[in-house]
Amino acid sequence: MQYMLLIYGNEAAMAASTVPQAEAYAPWIAYTKALKDAGVMVAGDPLAPTATATTVRNHGGKRQVQDGPFAETKEQLGGYYLIDVAGLDAALDWAAKCPGAAYGSIEVRPVGMM
Repeated sequence: MQYMLLIYGNEAAMAASTVPQAEAYAPWIAYTKALKDAGVMVAGDPLAPTATATTVRNHGGKRQVQDGPFAETKEQLGGYYLIDVAGLDAALDWAAKCPGAAYGSIEVRPVGMM
């Protein structure tokens, strides 16, 4: 079954970090490698900062475009992994190992079948 691991964190705090880039990325590289080595990774990518977002609505047949994310929040969606595992327990195990769980949150959501 496929699950999305949605990675949330404080974008401003991450941008202000003084940790060298190579050191900051090392846990993510190791985690991605572990997902691939286990054969469960389908896809995954970081997202550009929320300042680059555009929100679109189509209410009453009229398109509305707004710069920025849909809502102001303390944590922003920073990236995702799409994994294929046996079930929710396995997805939760992988989410707990995600480096982002140490400073933010990981939302685990099954991919719906349409």
